[in-house]
Amino acid sequence: MTEIIESIKKIAVDINKAIKTKDTGKIESQNASGDVQVKLDVISDKIVEDYLLEVSSVKEIISEEKEEPITKESGKYFVAYDPLDGSSLIDVNLSVGSIFGIYENGYNGKNIVASAYVVYGPRLELVVARDVVEFFRFNEEKNEFDFVKEINLEKKGKVLGPGGTQKYWFDYHKKMIDGLFGEGYRLRYSGGMVPDLHQILLKGGGLFAYPATTDKPKGKLRKLFEVFPFAYVFKKAGGGAIDGVNELLGLKADYFHDTTPCFFGSEYEIKKVLQAYKGKK
Repeated sequence: MTEIIESIKKIAVDINKAIKTKDTGKIESQNASGDVQVKLDVISDKIVEDYLLEVSSVKEIISEEKEEPITKESGKYFVAYDPLDGSSLIDVNLSVGSIFGIYENGYNGKNIVASAYVVYGPRLELVVARDVVEFFRFNEEKNEFDFVKEINLEKKGKVLGPGGTQKYWFDYHKKMIDGLFGEGYRLRYSGGMVPDLHQILLKGGGLFAYPATTDKPKGKLRKLFEVFPFAYVFKKAGGGAIDGVNELLGLKADYFHDTTPCFFGSEYEIKKVLQAYKGKK
């Protein structure tokens, strides 16, 4: 496991350099989920692949950018990753990230044993969730990541990141979101999963919601590459992660790019979601 985390640190540095120096334009292709790719998606995917395939404990990798996994003859861990989450935000210079889920015995919520994500913003930051959630910041003078602190959520937060196109929200979901704003929650939503969830974690709590909608009844975010890794982070930080009714880490993935509605937050906000969604699924 340590070898994987050390490789992720090297991946983070290389992708950060690519973001600062490489072409940010789009290319005439889509990834396995149907999203239009930018050149940095492909570059970042290759960086991650090259590093992880050299790790002896890695058995298999699957990228959000590819249809099928790459399997080795030996190894223990299965790694699912989104090499550059939120890449459409790069051309407007907003923060983006990378997400990694580390699994044993296959890709399901119950099999995840660690996760990590990287934030490429004004500063290069890394969060690793194993037994606890550790926050690191890159020190350019030393060329290494410095440990900053453990992340633990408070029981109730103050910020709200409501995803999905509002015209397609169900009425009960809109009522819940409006209710939280009525309690004084502040809107914090960039359209990038990594920076939005990172903000909630560092601010001590809140709610990120990407619900089922009338046009996307199974949600938009992918279980293996995005949802399960962040669910693991939030659970280890003392918060919750549900699909509206069920624990996200209790879900199975029917195929590599399977999606689900998802809610990540501190204890108070997750209870609000459960109340709003009771009997609705």
